[in-house]
Amino acid sequence: MKIIVPLAPGCEEIEAITIIDVLRRANLNVVSAGLTDSLITGSHGIAIKPDTLLHKANPVDYNCIVLPGGMPGSENLKKDDDVIKFIKHIFSKGGYVAAICAAPMVLGAAQILYGKKATCFPGLEGELIGATLINEPVVVDGTVITAKGPACAIPFALTLAGLFAGKDVQDTLKNTMQVYWM
Repeated sequence: MKIIVPLAPGCEEIEAITIIDVLRRANLNVVSAGLTDSLITGSHGIAIKPDTLLHKANPVDYNCIVLPGGMPGSENLKKDDDVIKFIKHIFSKGGYVAAICAAPMVLGAAQILYGKKATCFPGLEGELIGATLINEPVVVDGTVITAKGPACAIPFALTLAGLFAGKDVQDTLKNTMQVYWM
């Protein structure tokens, strides 16, 4: 399993860092890829140094893409041709496509939500083109995983860890991270 996490200017930092951190704790191969420069400034002014630039990565090398949300980060992801290319390629070969908060709107723009259950940050439901909306913190429908917002970052990341590394790894992470609410 090789996972790419695109980082756009204006991303929600807690989501981006939580996803990368938890999946690395699960010993998964996670690459963070910036859309611009080598330093990405999130929606709350926190600078994140990605591992690489997205335009230098090849979708063929990955079987999962995970999109952190935030604004204007999600809009920046939605406008980026490389992000859409990655989503469509990974989804078409049966890989996992995941997004949290406002980022499920990017999955809607990539036209992969038809017939899928999904969730997003309240107020953005109209952007999930083709999806059946589910009002849950985290929604898994086959290879499409979505979540509501910043407070769902740990349950979202642990759900991904469970899918990719197994329930035992997920349970170990929940115990070592002291997660009691899931």
